[in-house]
Amino acid sequence: MDWNDSPEQAAFRDEVRSFVKDHLPEYYDRTRLQRGFVEEAERDWQWDMFHGDDERRGAAEEWAAALAERGWGAPHWPKEYGGAGLSSIEQFILRWEFAILDAPIIGGGGISLLGPTLLVHGTEEQKQQFLEPTLRGEILWAQGYSEPGAGSDLASLQTRAVRDGDEWVINGQKLWTSAGHKANWVFMLVRTDPDAPKHRGISFMLVDMRTPGVSVRPIISMSWRHATNETFYEDVRVPASQVVGEVNRGWYVGMTLLDYERSSIASAVAQRQQLEDLLDHVRDNRSPHRAGLIRGEIADRRVEAEVLFNLSLRIASMQANGVLPNYEASMGKVFSTELTQRVARTGTKVFGLYANLWSTSEPLSPMYAQCTQTYVDRTVGTVTGGASEIQRNIIATRGLGLPRG
Repeated sequence: MDWNDSPEQAAFRDEVRSFVKDHLPEYYDRTRLQRGFVEEAERDWQWDMFHGDDERRGAAEEWAAALAERGWGAPHWPKEYGGAGLSSIEQFILRWEFAILDAPIIGGGGISLLGPTLLVHGTEEQKQQFLEPTLRGEILWAQGYSEPGAGSDLASLQTRAVRDGDEWVINGQKLWTSAGHKANWVFMLVRTDPDAPKHRGISFMLVDMRTPGVSVRPIISMSWRHATNETFYEDVRVPASQVVGEVNRGWYVGMTLLDYERSSIASAVAQRQQLEDLLDHVRDNRSPHRAGLIRGEIADRRVEAEVLFNLSLRIASMQANGVLPNYEASMGKVFSTELTQRVARTGTKVFGLYANLWSTSEPLSPMYAQCTQTYVDRTVGTVTGGASEIQRNIIATRGLGLPRG
């Protein structure tokens, strides 16, 4: 199969490269390795925008403003709502080049998930109220889906909302609320009809996290990071106008799938880059590292990175032809998250006892401890966003036609 760019695609790729080189703030280029976790550059931008020091906030604002001029902050949104209206393959190229040059994707779930949902199901008033501020970075969204008893089986959620005049009153708990400590709004699924079948009786609501009754408690990961939270809602009053779509039809609103990124291209580029960084470090550093002893394992990781790259290209080509990836996206997700873990594990083997150094500021930490920290941090990668076991079930039933059970 020919993966080469058409003349139009090649021209667009050159345009993106020139734009990033001319507009990416020096802070992001200078701190790539120190920041580590290249695949989480999106979250880095969110933190910089809302909680960073003057330098980081200034870089985040400068980058967001540069993207806004071309609509590239939300490349999949229509132009009339501040997006760029790019085709699927143009979106893919944009993300590809951003990943190569370590240019952050801005906006988080507000742009990639909520925006497309509002464009399909939202009222014009909701679009006017939320889309532009989200694009400007004034609203940062968290996702309120999972609960203690509703993770993989999300339709079992029990957070309740009861109608009281022109408001809904929410009581319940959400778990694994990523970016909940950064966000000022949350889009969430709540049960509004407890007597309906579990996939019905659910509504999709937009909640200001500064509303009385909302509380956020951190969940500290095994890598000592605060990336996610548990959130509690006690008699939280939400205007009825903040229900998106029909009441009791929120499951179908929440499951809206549009042409946002499903190809894992950013992860594919990140794995290539981490392997290149690993080899560059070993070549240039005189520390007694063990790359020669596991040369075959490093070669395996490089081959696997190319496999992921081709899986990403396949998904992008399907989207470009109007085909929604199904089990193909599950294949990419499983392979991507498991490869991230394998690449980090290989890195720790290369560095031997030096891999015990955790701090990014320790002078002897290889590659700012990126392999070590990724090795620990990405343990959750095969669980979040759809566990590998679930993805394999999808591949088995929808891809291979195997029977359930």
